[in-house]
Amino acid sequence: MKTVHVIFNAHIDPIWLWHWQSGLDEALATCRSACDRLDVHPEATFTRGEAWIYDKIEQTDPKLFERIRKHVQSGQWEVVGGWWLQPDCNFPSGFAMERQMETGQSYFQRTFGFTPRVAYNVDSFGHSASLPELMRAHGQDRYVMMRPQPHEMHLPANLFRWRGYEDGQEVIVFRIVDSYTMSGIPDESRVRATLAQLPEGIDHTMLFAGAGDHGGGPTERQIRWLLEHSEDFEDIKLIFSSTSRFFDAIWEQKDSLPLVVGELQQHAVGCFTVYRPIKTEARKAEHLLRQAEVFTQSEPSHTPSDAKDRIEEGWKRVCFAHFHDIMGGTCIPTAYDKPLAQLGWAQDTADDLLQEGLRRKLGELPDDPMQRIVLYNASEKPFDGPVEFMPWLDGMRWGEKWDLLDEKGSPVPYQIIASEAIVNGLTNLLFPVHIEPSGLRILRINFDGEGAVTPKSVMTSEETLATSNGLRVNKEGVAFPDGAILPLPEPILYEDMSDTWSHNMDRYGEEALAHAVWGRREVVDHGPLMGSWIRHGVIGESDLEEEWRVHSSGFAELRLKVSWRERRKILKLVLPTPWKPSMRLDGIMNGWLERSFDGRELPLRDTILLDESVGIVSPDVFALDGTRERIRFTLLRSAIMAHHIPHNGVAPRLTFSDQGEHTFRFRFFSMPDISADFLDLQAAQMHRAPIAADLTRGMPCRVRDWGKK
Repeated sequence: MKTVHVIFNAHIDPIWLWHWQSGLDEALATCRSACDRLDVHPEATFTRGEAWIYDKIEQTDPKLFERIRKHVQSGQWEVVGGWWLQPDCNFPSGFAMERQMETGQSYFQRTFGFTPRVAYNVDSFGHSASLPELMRAHGQDRYVMMRPQPHEMHLPANLFRWRGYEDGQEVIVFRIVDSYTMSGIPDESRVRATLAQLPEGIDHTMLFAGAGDHGGGPTERQIRWLLEHSEDFEDIKLIFSSTSRFFDAIWEQKDSLPLVVGELQQHAVGCFTVYRPIKTEARKAEHLLRQAEVFTQSEPSHTPSDAKDRIEEGWKRVCFAHFHDIMGGTCIPTAYDKPLAQLGWAQDTADDLLQEGLRRKLGELPDDPMQRIVLYNASEKPFDGPVEFMPWLDGMRWGEKWDLLDEKGSPVPYQIIASEAIVNGLTNLLFPVHIEPSGLRILRINFDGEGAVTPKSVMTSEETLATSNGLRVNKEGVAFPDGAILPLPEPILYEDMSDTWSHNMDRYGEEALAHAVWGRREVVDHGPLMGSWIRHGVIGESDLEEEWRVHSSGFAELRLKVSWRERRKILKLVLPTPWKPSMRLDGIMNGWLERSFDGRELPLRDTILLDESVGIVSPDVFALDGTRERIRFTLLRSAIMAHHIPHNGVAPRLTFSDQGEHTFRFRFFSMPDISADFLDLQAAQMHRAPIAADLTRGMPCRVRDWGKK
């Protein structure tokens, strides 16, 4: 006898083909309907996740919330998931995914006195290999998901043990068969389908029912049908149940389940890239909030009393933006106004805490006759790299005899580089600095100096950018001191006729539609620390600006600006790898993962390491594909927004995604035994520049009066 646990639920997307207000209305209507059904049928059960939904009901309909609470206490209503929402399970930074979990669990602990053991992401589009470790760290060892589906990833069974890494922690996973909703009543084929791909000896499975992909929940007809037909099928018994009861039923057999190791992909590979603004703004908000956390914890005396509450509210808004349809770029265009505004609120809140807090800290410093540049590293990692800062010099150009001094009065090497402002009288400084975690550095501008000369270690011309230690960029490629040579990466345009999600695909085509056509290189910066050139070009209908920088500290940097005007196209930056690397380690959420060179489109977090010798940091890129002959970083897709096959994509009010200007940064490193940890540190430094301030307190006069003092 097989037991089918019928899980009455309702899938609610707060935002997708509608705005958030509609999602809230549907959450209220669905949960009210579910309470009505449970009131009449004490044997029935209902399953609901997502703290955001409970929080909104608690705020807008307290009476309904109390009805829910009573059903939770009676055991008829199961709370699952425990996270703020069902997020995209590839994109968030590791620390941000922890906040996704902690924010939801904190809410459930406060309101119900427990946190769910069953993690629940039935609609998320893929699952990072780092998730089992994160879930176990937050008290969850049971997981329900549906994607990737069988045609997207073969699994040995629909119930299995999952580890992200061979030696990692395990969670028990159930992959839903067919769908997480059902508007009608199940026929025998639907019931028997739930028994497919069960491991040998397992006599329990789950059938998910409940109306609507935009809410609804169990209907009176479904409940009555189950009451009347629970034993209609030979050798099968259907019962009202919950995910917890199902896992309890198979738990003693968990060690006999087949083992799956690695990430669970490949559903909706287009979502790794499409609608880039939500991804870039979410990443900024994540790192700013983390910096605010570090600062307020390290500097409590310079932190307002409500800082913790403000940061927690910021995380709620970022966690909302993590929702899989928001972060996946699949919503209607106007629905993005809300999450983008929320991310702006989170960024602004974190920035206020950082900037105002630093200036409170500056009040402790004594007066000084020299103008000071104050730098604070609001990070748990050290900062060691170049900093750009434009001190306010009251309209004066940097003087020939001026020096930049450290705390001991020793000269600090610097270079004046081109400013983004096209006016006279502004000085943009580039200088190296090392700052310990939560550390403060104070540099002084000495107007009475000797004009200390920084040793020139970068040679710059239109043909070559080179450092004295052997790093070089020219038309042949990027050459490193250790002898490694990387060909220059090339933007290439490809056709992409897929829908928003790129359904039923695991990679994009190889046939190029267009290559970039470039103008001549123009030298921009030439100095002791960094040399750069810029050239402009076109590809398809889009304009390009390519800037290469070579830094004396040992890395080459590419800044690529794209004015994107394509339709149904995809742009990749293609890096040839003529030495055919044998090992590839990609950055993923909260870690790294060794992947094969099979050409599949996969999500990327910040870094890629090849053969433990060549490393690339790309904090503005979120997907790539790789073979041994080349790595292709996915930059932009111009898919039709909210286009779902089989619709043909012809519509009067369609919108093509990501039109406009986008900037991408890449840093290239090569050295023996380069590590993923090293690349992660470089990425953190690009995400979290030091917080900087001008400090003039104690100066005897204005800068432009210095010569008259």
